[in-house]
Amino acid sequence: MPAAFFVVRAIVPDAEKRAAFDRWYETEHLPDAVKAFGVSRASRFWSLDDPSLHQAMYQFDDEAKLAAMLKGDALQKLVADFNRDWPDVKRSRETMVLAQQFST
Repeated sequence: MPAAFFVVRAIVPDAEKRAAFDRWYETEHLPDAVKAFGVSRASRFWSLDDPSLHQAMYQFDDEAKLAAMLKGDALQKLVADFNRDWPDVKRSRETMVLAQQFST
């Protein structure tokens, strides 16, 4: 079965808050999410085109593990923590399945 991904895009509009958001995500939120979700890999990105755009990507072994996480309590707790700490940061979420991976 192919890997499945949970992708969270966040817009941090206030440039003065981005460093604090980055530290919080690096030291608290991402480690908490990795542990709670039981993922095999997680990555974070800042857009080079739009400095306010942050993206986190969580890799699950398959769609069934992603679906189980989406139905569990861990996501709701992490969403509540995010809303408490960053109420002005808007987010969107997507789920994806790996269609192809190519390496040279």
